[in-house]
Amino acid sequence: MGESMALFVPAEPGPPDEVRKWVRTIGGAESNVACHLPALGFASAWVSAVGDDPFGRALVREIAGAGVDVSAVVVDPTRPTGLYIKESGAHGSPVRYYRKGSAASGMDATLLGRLDLDGVRVIHLSGITPALSDGCLDLVRALLERPRGDTLVSFDVNFRPALWTGRDPSVLAELAARADIVLAGDDEAERVWGTGDPERLRAAVPGPKTLVVKHGERGVTLVDGDEAPLFAPALRVDVVEPVGAGDAFAAGFLAATLRGDDPATRLRRGHLQAAATLLTHDDVGTPLPDSVVEALIGADEASWASAKLTDKGLVSV
Repeated sequence: MGESMALFVPAEPGPPDEVRKWVRTIGGAESNVACHLPALGFASAWVSAVGDDPFGRALVREIAGAGVDVSAVVVDPTRPTGLYIKESGAHGSPVRYYRKGSAASGMDATLLGRLDLDGVRVIHLSGITPALSDGCLDLVRALLERPRGDTLVSFDVNFRPALWTGRDPSVLAELAARADIVLAGDDEAERVWGTGDPERLRAAVPGPKTLVVKHGERGVTLVDGDEAPLFAPALRVDVVEPVGAGDAFAAGFLAATLRGDDPATRLRRGHLQAAATLLTHDDVGTPLPDSVVEALIGADEASWASAKLTDKGLVSV
């Protein structure tokens, strides 16, 4: 559940004020996760609101085209679909958002009355949604407070400083404390809890069973229950663009969690899904070939460390 927007990326080189040709695609943290899951063998649904406009129709059509159930998406007749512009580069992609007053920012807790959550195994949320409006914050709180039975709630902190201007980001700690699975970059965790160290973070956030602390290109640490932290180095990848890799990791990790994989495999499947997105300009990359995935999932530590993914495929260095 969360906002997705029309996304424009340059179709020619040069600074954005000189670029005249742009490619329209789509982007959104939560819908990115939803779009990865069908290819990983799990049914998914995306819940949001879009405007009654061409961008809203494009979002719904393209997300549905990835095999995602979009039947619960609300079409708002008065608010527009948000959009954002980004430059593309291997070392980061500056982003300009045009989302104030968007259809998704008009969501509130009444949306829950429209949803059938029976049989849902995971609800994936992010810290972007509560930053959009008071109504969106109420919606996230209502989801976290409802009886969930066997349903897991996954919360990706996704701290976006620009979205919290004039709002209190400390609420992210409150929301994350009520989730079952929390994903955060160590830099985000430092901003929210005052530490990006996995063991200290476990002490600061004792409620969620599973903490996933991302260390950028270095790797990821899993703290699951009372188990000792488990670090898994990232794969080496010829990065085309980093945007969307965190969402891809979340999808791979959640799919492996639902399959009941062991902790090391859950982390590796997250890394492999992220690697596929790092190899493309798209927010949702084409899945790696099964042969590559299986070879790396079962690789020993030395083979994993020597592997590298490029546009030519898997190489050893």
